Amino acid sequence: MNYNEWLNEWLIIWVKPMVKDRTFEKYKNTVRLQISPQLGSCALEELTAPTLQKFTAELVTRYAPNTVTGIIAVVKSSLLCAQSAGVISRQFSDCIKTPRAQERDIGCFTCAEQKRIERYVLASKKPKLFGIVLSLYTGLRVGELIALEWSDVDLSNGTISVIKSCRDSWNKNGYVKLFDTPKTENSRRKIPIPVQLLPYLRDLKKHSENNFVVCGSGGKEISVRSYQRTFELILNGLKIPHRGFHALRHTFATRAIESGMDVKSLSKILGHKNSTVTLNRYVHTFMEHQNHMMNRLGTMFDTDTMPYAANAYDVPVYW
Repeated sequence: MNYNEWLNEWLIIWVKPMVKDRTFEKYKNTVRLQISPQLGSCALEELTAPTLQKFTAELVTRYAPNTVTGIIAVVKSSLLCAQSAGVISRQFSDCIKTPRAQERDIGCFTCAEQKRIERYVLASKKPKLFGIVLSLYTGLRVGELIALEWSDVDLSNGTISVIKSCRDSWNKNGYVKLFDTPKTENSRRKIPIPVQLLPYLRDLKKHSENNFVVCGSGGKEISVRSYQRTFELILNGLKIPHRGFHALRHTFATRAIESGMDVKSLSKILGHKNSTVTLNRYVHTFMEHQNHMMNRLGTMFDTDTMPYAANAYDVPVYW
């Protein structure tokens, strides 16, 4: 059996029944575009440590470290399964050396940029754009936002229930919105709505022509990509450096930390698995906030009561 035959069998029997459709499509595309063209014709027994490492080295010349890591993860999973299933007696994926994955830089809008975006949205009086402000103050992912229905919004208690997400898909009949459960089990959550946003949401619901919170004129449904593109055009018009829609979520988290929100509460609102994930992702922001808080504490220190003489290095010398 060659590797391509095994990959197809592995995807259908071992992967598809166990993962979300979106994850399966990602695996399938990785196999089709990056793995099969290079290794697909090899017999499984030919996938030795040198062969796999050479393949990895070639990937490094074409892709970023994080992308290489993702591709090799698919290779490892498929070969480990082949060994467990008795298709091959041994696999060598554990010998592969990959470049260290790099933590992605977290884009965030400054306070001034955030205010300009908010003012533009509110001044436009376009109902569909309010989703941008909603993401800025709840940390909703774009798929969660576009999937949000009024039945998920409790205006009496001021909460949003995140119970589904969506993604774009196209078939012979055109665009369709595909729904799925949230990204992870922890992504299923309830988010308190800042009280300042409630009047806007009540007015939005009153004039809404669709079950979805975010929709176009006449109640027309909006695709994820279309909404992302709308956001890009807004940034261009405001002369704000480009950042993806996901930067709104990072901006929410940063402002929450700056406002003094504790990490456990923020972790719950973001839908992270635990507080450690939140800390690791926003470690620099947390450190900046801690420095600011410590400097505020330091203002209590009364230097007038502690006489000192500065030496040539401007280091206080007490007596």
